[in-house]
Amino acid sequence: MTKQVKIGNLYIGGGNKIAIQSMTNVPLGNFEKTKQQMIALQQAGCDIVRFAVTDKESCKNIGNLKQFVTMPLVADIHFDASLAISAMENGVDKIRINPGNFPKDQLKKVIDSAKQHDVAIRIGVNGGSIEKSLNNLTHEEALFLSLKNQVEEIEKLGFYNLVLSAKSSSVLKTVKLARLLAKNFDYPLHIGVTEAGPLEQGAIFNAVGIGSLLVDGIGDTIRVSLTADPVKEVEVAKTILSATEKGVGATFVSCPKCGRCAQDLEFYANSVYNFVKTLKKPIKVAVMGCEVNGPGECASADLGMACGKGKVAFFKKGQVYKIVDETDALQLFIQEIKDFDAD
Repeated sequence: MTKQVKIGNLYIGGGNKIAIQSMTNVPLGNFEKTKQQMIALQQAGCDIVRFAVTDKESCKNIGNLKQFVTMPLVADIHFDASLAISAMENGVDKIRINPGNFPKDQLKKVIDSAKQHDVAIRIGVNGGSIEKSLNNLTHEEALFLSLKNQVEEIEKLGFYNLVLSAKSSSVLKTVKLARLLAKNFDYPLHIGVTEAGPLEQGAIFNAVGIGSLLVDGIGDTIRVSLTADPVKEVEVAKTILSATEKGVGATFVSCPKCGRCAQDLEFYANSVYNFVKTLKKPIKVAVMGCEVNGPGECASADLGMACGKGKVAFFKKGQVYKIVDETDALQLFIQEIKDFDAD
């Protein structure tokens, strides 16, 4: 188990809930768009939000943004150490630095500020910015050594409020690196596949990479990197946590449909899934297409529906308790879920 680290009002590591992270994709200087995106992310289930910091002027928005969301705010810093200090002075809860492009002669100033403002630091290395002095090593060796050296320098300065990450656009390299970090450090790990591409590809790449690590018990906070709306990152992250039984909220199952199905199962499944994915209460919901797998899958669900010819059976804790006409089934089943969630 990793050590516990405080980020704003949230604790990660130490057996705490795995935190979902995303990143805004609009300039921090655009206060209104940044605010709206952060609110949407929090409503979708995001636990930590990160944003790029490119100038000191935009850091003035940090304090005002904290009035609209309760998520910890993380400043992504590259090249200019003074931006990290400015972000901390304006109320950010964590900063992310990359040893591959961070000025080493400014490290002590940043650490002193982090101590003063009780700010956590994520050391995040990735394949896009490997230190030139390590270019003679393999990809994985260079990233690991870069991070290890940075950790040691920061620990020498008496700072330990750290989160670590090593990412690659290669799923296999990302998994290998995260396992290496887990073996060598007890700091919380932030995991994810970077530069994973658009939604269709990126969701799969991250599911394989993040999912493999979560099954191994590795990972304290996750970010699904997508070339897409950041809210999609949160939705995919929640699904990965559900698939690995690490999440909270609803678990949804539906059958793949076969020739025995007499109804529009895709419509039922998509409609119910789009409703339950927003729920925060733990509940397992099943939508099945026929009498073969229906009763069995519904038996393991809190609530389930199994389609027949013109009729739909509703299950609760494995027992049929209602049979309704197919024309009313969807509306009635969603109401059953609402009632269950309200109990």
